[in-house]
Amino acid sequence: MKKSTFALATLGGLLCLYSASALSETHSASPIAKMSKEQLIKLAMSAAPASISQDATIMIPGPDGKLVEAKKGTNGFTCLPDIDGQEKPDPICADGPSMQWAGDYMNGAPKPSNTVPGISYMGKGGWHWEKDGKIMLHNSGGEGMKDAKRVSEPPHWMLFWPIESKASGIPVLPNKWGTYVMFEGTPYAHLMIYQDPMKIK
Repeated sequence: MKKSTFALATLGGLLCLYSASALSETHSASPIAKMSKEQLIKLAMSAAPASISQDATIMIPGPDGKLVEAKKGTNGFTCLPDIDGQEKPDPICADGPSMQWAGDYMNGAPKPSNTVPGISYMGKGGWHWEKDGKIMLHNSGGEGMKDAKRVSEPPHWMLFWPIESKASGIPVLPNKWGTYVMFEGTPYAHLMIYQDPMKIK
């Protein structure tokens, strides 16, 4: 239980790193601040197919902005209503290894420590930031994110496990095939699959 709580806390901390405050552009506050508990739960669950989200733990921001458990789950997945804090919410449903990956990323670990692949779903899409033809690590912050361009991602799912573009032949930027390696050349490289989670059978 303590490990699970730690994973939720670290993922919650990671959400702060994904905020627009570290970027060159200024965006309006996320609309989730005005949502009711029921709306936040529904939004969080929209990240993954019902077969996953209905049995997932749902975490939403409490009155102080910190994540609180709105619904206890049983399948090892956790869904949150937003991770980037942009004008369009980007909910996510992530399993335990994905949370471990996220915690390592947030804490600046040399590489992820998950020992099995992590899977996460973003049924409403999301965002990434590009600069000089590369997708930037969100936690580079400061000057590293200066002049980075915000790019919208369509509905997708992710596989958090070591992968290399050169070895796999998979591109490093979004393309017509819908699959690419994000954060290529870093220990946090992972697979992005542009496939609507709601249409996965």
